[in-house]
Amino acid sequence: MASMALRCLSSSSSSSSSTSFCPTFAPPPRSPPCRISLPFSVKCNGSEPLKTVNGRPSVPILDEQSLPKFLHSRRLENSVNRSNTRLKLFSGLANPALAKEIAWYMGLEFGKVKIKRFADGEIYVQLEESVRGCDVFIIQPTSPPANENLMELLIMIDACRRASAKNITAVIPYFGYARADRKTQGRESIAAKLVANLITEAGANRVLACDLHSGQSMGYFDIPVDHVYCQPVILDYLASKGIASSDLVVVSPDVGGVARARAFAKKLSDAPLAIVDKRRHAHNVAEVMNLIGDVKGKVAVMLDDMIDTAGTITKGAELLHEEGAREVYACCTHAVFSPPAIERLSSGCFQEVIITNTLPVAEQNFFRQLTVLSTANLLGETIWRVHDDCSVSSIFQ
Repeated sequence: MASMALRCLSSSSSSSSSTSFCPTFAPPPRSPPCRISLPFSVKCNGSEPLKTVNGRPSVPILDEQSLPKFLHSRRLENSVNRSNTRLKLFSGLANPALAKEIAWYMGLEFGKVKIKRFADGEIYVQLEESVRGCDVFIIQPTSPPANENLMELLIMIDACRRASAKNITAVIPYFGYARADRKTQGRESIAAKLVANLITEAGANRVLACDLHSGQSMGYFDIPVDHVYCQPVILDYLASKGIASSDLVVVSPDVGGVARARAFAKKLSDAPLAIVDKRRHAHNVAEVMNLIGDVKGKVAVMLDDMIDTAGTITKGAELLHEEGAREVYACCTHAVFSPPAIERLSSGCFQEVIITNTLPVAEQNFFRQLTVLSTANLLGETIWRVHDDCSVSSIFQ
């Protein structure tokens, strides 16, 4: 079994307040912190204590028996010797649990990097090994706190560029500022384009992102973008629940997500589609107006790319129950979970809330209906294909 990387944070005793990052390696834990409901997912029932790593919930590490059907690979059988490969993985501090799983799947160890915080909040990054001529992948979602994690990513990219890395790929499971992708009112900024420019100018040669808020965000980059869809992970889990296809209906929580929901429904035995008509009066404030489609007596699966305050999806679930839906499932890739999302999601409207681990979920945000699916195998396989100059889109066919 390939070795895994763990992080350790240490506080400097010098005059500047700093946090350093040093990778150590240990075998995966024998017992997971939550009940496993499917190989490739973790179900939190709220009654079992959650194990944490550096104050963050630890997601169970996958093993060779837990690979999803669409990602069979021999990488696990033939662990890679880092001294014989030009591929190097580095990770920031935004989502250490996911980065650890990706490294384990790929059979690689993390590159050594020192990340410090000075007393005034400035970030210091130093690579502690040579990357000259290497294919470098930096795993760092721009999750909350978005500005700090984004700046950390930019400085890591710059450090690799100045260290003469041949190629630098920014692996961004969650791309922050993606919702600011157009002007809806006068004198607004398009922050998604600005962030894309920053990543490009920092020195990245390629971006690998998961489920962007809108497809047009790929065009904001002047470098290649590999857009990874996490739908297969959620589909694999829903298929295991044995829900009859005749009972399913896929629901888009707003008009903007119709294309995403339609593609999802097509892969669920071409399930029927329903749309929630929503009118937003202000940011993070949603009001449901009407339902297009029939959900009476059916199991409704609501699909969105992210859940922030959960206002949209909760109001949609209430409407679905009023229209006679038997059960309502909420599915999303990015669990931002800004207050009061947890109170809304755990209020009883949902049979289950299914998310992925592109964003770290704080321990206090776990609740009984929550199921976390891992995207580590999907991202690890994508990284291998990018490094090997193989097709990425064939993963989703």
